[in-house]
Order: sequence, then C-alpha cells, then structure tokens
Amino acid sequence: MSDISGTPRRRHRKRSRALALGVPLTLTAAGALAYGTDLGAFGSGAQHTASAAAAAPAWATASADGFASVNALGQNGTYGGRNGKTVTVKTLADLEKYATASEPYVIVVAATITMNPVGKEIRVQSDKTIVGSGTSGQIVGGGFFLGQGVHNVIIRNLTIRDAYQGVWNDKEHDFDGIQMDGAHHVWIDHNDIRHMADGLIDSRKDTTYLTVSWNRLSQENKAFGIGWTTNVTADITIHHNWVRETEQRNPSTDNVAHAHLYNNFLEDVAGTDIKSSYGNYSRGKTNMVLENSYFQGMTNPVVRDTTATLVQRGNMFSGTSGKNESGGSGAAWNPKTYYPYTLDRTADVPALLKSGTGPRGSIGTAAPTASAKNSTGSKGSAGSTGSTTKAAAAATLTVAKDGSGQYTTVQAAVNAVPANNPSRVVIAVKPGTYRELVKVPANKPHVTIRGTGGSRKDTTIVYNNASGTPKPGGGTYGTGGSATVAVEADDFQARNLTISNDFDEGAHQDIAGQAVALRTAADKVFLDGIIVTGDQDTLLVDTASKDKVGRVYMANSYVVGNVDFIFGRATAVIDKSVITLKKRFNGTSAGYVTAPSTVAGRKGILIANTTIGGDVSDRSFYLGRPWHAGGDASLDPQTTVRNSTLSAAIRTAPWTDMSGFSWKDDRFAEYQNKGAGAGAASTDRPHLSDAQAAGQEVVDWLAGWTPTAS
Repeated sequence: MSDISGTPRRRHRKRSRALALGVPLTLTAAGALAYGTDLGAFGSGAQHTASAAAAAPAWATASADGFASVNALGQNGTYGGRNGKTVTVKTLADLEKYATASEPYVIVVAATITMNPVGKEIRVQSDKTIVGSGTSGQIVGGGFFLGQGVHNVIIRNLTIRDAYQGVWNDKEHDFDGIQMDGAHHVWIDHNDIRHMADGLIDSRKDTTYLTVSWNRLSQENKAFGIGWTTNVTADITIHHNWVRETEQRNPSTDNVAHAHLYNNFLEDVAGTDIKSSYGNYSRGKTNMVLENSYFQGMTNPVVRDTTATLVQRGNMFSGTSGKNESGGSGAAWNPKTYYPYTLDRTADVPALLKSGTGPRGSIGTAAPTASAKNSTGSKGSAGSTGSTTKAAAAATLTVAKDGSGQYTTVQAAVNAVPANNPSRVVIAVKPGTYRELVKVPANKPHVTIRGTGGSRKDTTIVYNNASGTPKPGGGTYGTGGSATVAVEADDFQARNLTISNDFDEGAHQDIAGQAVALRTAADKVFLDGIIVTGDQDTLLVDTASKDKVGRVYMANSYVVGNVDFIFGRATAVIDKSVITLKKRFNGTSAGYVTAPSTVAGRKGILIANTTIGGDVSDRSFYLGRPWHAGGDASLDPQTTVRNSTLSAAIRTAPWTDMSGFSWKDDRFAEYQNKGAGAGAASTDRPHLSDAQAAGQEVVDWLAGWTPTAS
C-alpha cells in the first residue's frame, strides 16, 4: 500500500444455483423454541388445539394474549397458521411463497434472508405463523406488510433489521419492519426490530385486535406509529417491550379506542447521538391506560393531546424531563373486562425486559427470566430439531470491564478458548470501551465476538498503533501489525460492536499514517452489524498467505476512513452497508475507498447494495486503485462496485493508478450504481455488461459459503 501521494510502501462465467426449498416437516420434527407449551399462558384462544399440544411445537400452537386474543370480527383469537402445515424456509423465494399463500402455514425461518430489492415488504396473507428458528431467523433489508382484512397472523422470534439508507429522518424510503394497513388479530412477539429506513412497526388504517409483546425495538428515528385514520375503532395491547435509542413514535397512538400499554421499558441512553423527543403519546381521541411501565432518561416521557384521554397507574420515571401528562374527558375503561392479565412490578421491568425481550434460543438454551404469568418465554419445552442428534449449544464466555463477567478484557476471553476448538465459542462483550489489542490466532477457529448492547456503538474495542509506532520489546509495528483487532482464525464472526483505531495522525507526523482497525487473514470471516472506523487503512482484508483463499462477508455495517481504507488480497464483499468518507487530519478532502491486491485468478473486493458518501468535498474521492504489494506485477487487483448509491464525493473518473501500475491493466468496474456520484460508461469509467454482471454477484464471491450468524 502507499500513502496518498502514491509512494510505494515496503511491505467470467455463468453459474447454476441450488434453491433450498421450504420442505414440510412433521410437527414433532420441527425445532421448538424455549417458550414452553403451557397453553394457558397464551390467552383465551389457547384451548382451541389443546388436544394437539403434545405433538406440535410450542410456537405452532400458541395463541396471543391481550386484544389479539379477543373474539371479534368473525375471528376467535389469534393462533396463526397452527391448523396448517409447518414448513422451514431459508430463502426469500420460499418465505414469500408460503407467506403469501392462501392456505394456513407455520413458517419457520431458519436462516438470514436478505430482501431483494432493499426495502421489500412481503405481503403476508391470513392464517400465518412466521417464526424464527432459535436466533437464526433474520430478515435483513426489509420486512412484512399486512393489508386490508388480513387477519390471524403471528410474527414471532425474528430479527428484522437494517433497511436503513443513510438518512435519519428518511422521507423517501418507506421501509418498515412490520406495516399493517387495516389488518386485525395480529400478534407481534419476541422480535428484535432495528435500524430500518422509516419505522420499526406501523399499525395503520384501523388495524385492530393487535398485541405487541416482548419485542426489542431500537436504533431508529421512528419506533412504533399507530393511527393514520380519523376513525376511533382500534383496540391494541402493547406490553413488555424494550424501546431503546429511538427518537419518536414510542409509540405514537392516534385515534385508538382502547390502548392498553403496560410493563414496557423506554430507555434513552445518555451520551449517544440519538435523543428522544417523546415517549408514550396519546394522540387525537385515543383512550389510553398506561400501567407499570419504566421510563429511563426520556424527554417528554408521557404526552397527550387535549382531545385524548390517558390514565396512568404505577409507572416509574428515572432521569426524565419535560412533559409527563395524564387526564382527559374520555370514558374510563378497564382492560380486564376484555382479557385477563397480571402486572409485573414496575421496579423489576428493566432487568426483566433486558433478559426476556427479543428472539429466544433453540432447544438447550435457557429460557428468559420473565415471569410465567406474563411471558411466553417462561417455561422450557422438549422437542426435536428434526435430527436424531441434537447439536451442542455454542459455548459462551462473557467479558465486562466492571468485573461482572468471566473476564475483564476481550483478549483474556480469546486466550481462554481451547486450541483447535471444534465448535463455536461466543465471546459476549458487555457495553463499554475496551482499550486493548485483540488477536484471534489461527489455532482458534469458530470464534464469535459479539457486543451485547442494544447498539453497535455500545461496545467498542479501540487502540492507536500505527505503522511506525514503537513496539514494547523493540522495533516498530508495520501496517498489518498496527491492527486493533487481528483475526487469523477461520470461521470467525464479529457482531454488534465497534472496532476502531484512533491513531492521531496530526500529532504524529513523524511516522506513517497507516493505522489498521481490523485485519483479517483467514477464510469465512463474517462481519455482521458492526462499525469499523479509522483514517488511513481502516479495514485490511487479507489472506493467511498468497496461495490461500480468504473469504470475507461484511453486511449491515459501517466502514469509515479516507485513504485506501478497504484494502488487501482477500475475496471480500461489502454488502448492504454504509461506507463513510472522512476528511484527513488537516481538513483536506482527498482519498481512495479501496486498494485491492488480488491474486490473479481470484476475486477481489465487491461492494454491493451499499451507500458511499460523507462530509467531504465533491469529486474528491476515488473508488479505488491497484495495490501491487511489494511491486508484484503478477497480481491482478479487482474492485467491483455495483447496485450502490454514490454521493457527489466520488470523482467522475473514479479509478486511478498506483505506484507505477495502471488501473486499466487490472479489474475495476461498476454496474447499475445511482446517486450524484454515479456516471455513464466511458473509457475512464468501465461498466459491466449484464452478462458480465451475472458472474459478479455476491454468491460468486462467496463460492458456496453461506454466512450464518451464530
């Protein structure tokens, strides 16, 4: 690699695809969640299939509580697709096939399914249960839509995330996690919904007999909006949800006849970029009962219009400010006249919801600590995963700076992983800033480092070495050696955290500015929902040696830098992410996004479905240049940027030479990009043909590997 001046440093086919079909499973063979089979815990509709309870997975027989359990509009409670077949899906095509079918189905999502195009919302039809298998069911880049008259739908145990398009208060992209327009009898339970373009949940146009329970809603401008109608007919229950780091609609409840909110935890974390504008809002002519909820750090925690009614009972407020309102002239009502429920103690709510919300694990994982009287996640159940041998659960090591975990540093947890470990080890890192160097050596495969906070910003691993920084034992670090986190082990994953190199280039002009945040030199590296941030040489995607393959898949993540900040010889994909361009230490705008050093005959760097931009000058950044590391003329560097949004920061001739090597002799191209920085094909801006693009898709880079979060 070279510095910005270009000074060298020392140092096409058609393929077939196999489609994984949704294969019906016998009810006894489908994997059960750790929810339990106590049908009495699920509301008044639970008795409908009591005779089948022993044979069916818990989530196939469960019925909703709250207003979704009430018999009305010709529907007797909400039990989803339990009268239909159970199918397992791992592809978008199969999920859409069964979710849009006219007959009932229990649809088990057993993989990460990416929406195409981004923002796609599958139009779910009536009598469906859509449920994640353990924590593996993830919907990325889109969600679900329930239209007028759709009813008896359960959406449960899923992670729905990352349709965000880079604009906080997005007015152009109506990409929701779950949107309901005129639906009824819907149960949304135990999901993790975050980081969408518009709203996490929208209940619109008189959607009614809705229960939203035990969900984790986070990282969003608009969390949960209810209304978009002048009618006052909807009945909605919202309980045991953890709403964290969202600005508005928490929820905003407009013209709802009966809104029952209880045991929810609304949290605005101090010191973050997201600041709440209000908490629970009773709007229009809503009649709201708000009970035993906990508000932490919220601005305007409880608000009502003068036309609305709001009754508060037993709520607690910590560090809140602004409006905290109740009152109104509406008729008093008692939720227990509609359905039974039992309140948890308000003081217990934060701990209860931190452990009990969101997707539950598969067989063998602990059930949440929530009380049985209210949580569907309170009792374990036996069952089969469809195999005669049950896979062992991943071992988990915990890290916490405050001493509440098994280890106080991430490296100490890595050191505790047995050499040549045969199965997954998850290092769960509690929120905090960990100033340390972390190395995962080659003899410790199958390691996941995962932040446990509600945001990827909550857990940060950071250091400030650079090329030229003195080593403690003598000598200096090189570029690769400067990495804050170095990964040399195959099958590695990093999730829900930030990896940073905060080297101060301005204060250290005596040494080179190359300062790596994350270096990977391994195969099957999955970077999911993380931030990698630095200046020059932020992300080094390498291989163990020139003759070895190293595949890297980064999704739903952020990469920040200015010079050659995605570089190396790995076969690397940056997918559905945000690449943020930043100015140099002296305030100038000039840089390069990629510097591949690909071995001839291999694939290099692919940027797909990603937004590239930042607070820099127009036409100041190149998309890439060829790094012939060590002057090796045998290399054939490759970067392809396709189906992405380019800001005006990108130069009209987006590729340039490096260290005497012409980019035109290597492999640099675009395909169907958009935005102010996109441009027509020319000799200075090659575009792939449709036929060429068919051989340069994500699946081609991954070459048979399917990254799956674990």
